[in-house]
Order: sequence, then structure tokens, then C-alpha cells
Amino acid sequence: MPARFKKRVKKMRGSKTHGWGSKKKHRGGGSRGGKGKAGLMKHKKSWMIKYEPDHFGKIGFKVPVHAKKEIKAITLRDIDVLAKKSNLKEINVTEFGFQKVISSGKITQPLKIKAKYFVEKAKEKISKAGGEAIVIQ
Repeated sequence: MPARFKKRVKKMRGSKTHGWGSKKKHRGGGSRGGKGKAGLMKHKKSWMIKYEPDHFGKIGFKVPVHAKKEIKAITLRDIDVLAKKSNLKEINVTEFGFQKVISSGKITQPLKIKAKYFVEKAKEKISKAGGEAIVIQ
């Protein structure tokens, strides 16, 4: 309940009704001027302007969910480490949850790498190491 609606209890000690007549008055939500956010554009407008100025209106924008397209990428460095640990000569990147191969890092062994997308520089590095970059659909 906002401070401006509080009862003045100091002067009414001992009074059963605090000056509101029947005991039933000032009991429900009607004495508040409505429950919750009711009346913010009418009788509680001054309260809203002071304490909740950003209540109405929009801020910024939302990116549509269907417009988001997240492509997970893996580096050549990570592929090289993965190949050394598991002794693989042919790696399908999509099996590990990645779609794209990017060119950061070095590749030290000839590997056949399959992915949906490749960066041009990554293709060059793979072919220089004696490997092959295979694009899958």
C-alpha cells in the first residue's frame, strides 16, 4: 500500500475504527483504489509517475526467433588435437555438433575433414598440410 494511503494511527490510539465508521470499511481491495496495478492511468497516476516511470512504453527491440540462425564453429587447432587423441584420419565435424570450420590454429597432419561450411583460409591450410576439405549438404 502506498505511503499516501496509510492510516494515521498516532492520534487514534484506543479507537476501534480509527475514524472510518464501521469496522468493515478499509478492509478490502476497494479501499486501495483497486488491486495491483489498477488505476495507474487514473487515480494512482501520480504514484506511477514518481515510483514507476518506465511502466508504460516500449524500450529497444526483440530479434525475431525465426531470424536467429546459430552456426557452431570449430577451429583447426581443436580438430588437430581431436585427431591426435583419437588417432583419426577422417573427421566428420557434424558428428561432434559443429557445422563450420574456421582457420585459427595450425593443422600438423593430413586429414579428411567433412563439414557444412569452411572458411577459405581453413581450406588452404588443410590442403597445405596434405589433407582434404569436403563440403557436405
